[in-house]
Amino acid sequence: MIPKDCKRLAEAGLAEARGERKGRSWHLAAATYRRLGEKTAYVHQRGFEPMQQEQMVLQYVEKHGSNGRGEVAELCRLSPPQAYRLLKRLEEQRKIRQTSGSTKGVRYGSASK
Repeated sequence: MIPKDCKRLAEAGLAEARGERKGRSWHLAAATYRRLGEKTAYVHQRGFEPMQQEQMVLQYVEKHGSNGRGEVAELCRLSPPQAYRLLKRLEEQRKIRQTSGSTKGVRYGSASK
């Protein structure tokens, strides 16, 4: 689907946008899923909110010691650039810190260790 068509569907209340610019994705609106009798499918398709993503990353670090961009992308169902921005945001908030690597293969761990 091209963005112009997606915008028309959003104006009609049938679709919703998520993200911005190149990271933007489109999915059916909650009302559409409700009409189809698939209410839970909306939540699955919509994905996780930024706060939920942050908590998922922090829990992962707590349980597994560290993580990288690929693991965060898979965990939170994000693209690699979106995962990078999430990790950078957590690092700026001093919730995590780089533990190894420099550009590729950077690992992040708990900021308290």
